[in-house]
Amino acid sequence: MVAEGYIFIIAILIQWAAFIPAYFLSSEKFFDLIGSFTFLTVILISLFVSTSLNLTKLLISFLVITWACRLGLFLFFRVNRNNGDSRFDNLKKSALSFFGVWSLQGIWVFITASAAIFAITSPLDYEFGLLGVIGLFLWVLGFAIEVIADKQKSDFRKDPKNKNLFIETGLWSLCRHPNYTGEIILWVGVAVLAFPYLTGFKLFSLISPIFVYLLLTKISGIPLLERAAEFKWGNDESFLFYKKRTGKLLPKLF
Repeated sequence: MVAEGYIFIIAILIQWAAFIPAYFLSSEKFFDLIGSFTFLTVILISLFVSTSLNLTKLLISFLVITWACRLGLFLFFRVNRNNGDSRFDNLKKSALSFFGVWSLQGIWVFITASAAIFAITSPLDYEFGLLGVIGLFLWVLGFAIEVIADKQKSDFRKDPKNKNLFIETGLWSLCRHPNYTGEIILWVGVAVLAFPYLTGFKLFSLISPIFVYLLLTKISGIPLLERAAEFKWGNDESFLFYKKRTGKLLPKLF
């Protein structure tokens, strides 16, 4: 537990260090990139302090780093292409609020990666078995859904003909937030991979995918996007029909 405690502190310190130039520049453009860098850092430290590395632990590390690097770069380029992130417009006006957001990112990184961190640093050693196959399958499925959904929406927005329109094609024809569906599934996959290495209090780290689900569906993800979409297209009959026939994360069966 000592090593994991230090890892948590490092995750927070990285955010505090990044907050200083972000505040004086009044910029959130590298916020997501720092988040990805923090994921990368905590996983590499976990590998360094581990006394019992094996194939599964290396695989967990690789999967988390791959996800973090892909998403961080995607968001970084998107924010810079859009010349900012409107979610930060009011937050940047208050040093305390802006500092709080950076601090929360460190907490988000640690809780989200907690199952992976505790598994990698665990002294236990197991062969890659059925749970490993299931976990890897879920991660690949979730990662593929997230990447495809992000690519489809990015391409949609690049087309001038789609200006001020909402996307309802590809994976977005099945549900309104398929990228979040993919992200939740892939973290379930990481938790399944990590499960054999978690004992005692470390089992609480299985909250990781639950935390991701709650964060995306109740706090920072879907609620903000749904309100923005309602404000923009709430009187559009085609949007109301799209909203009626689709679920937030999964297709409606009936």
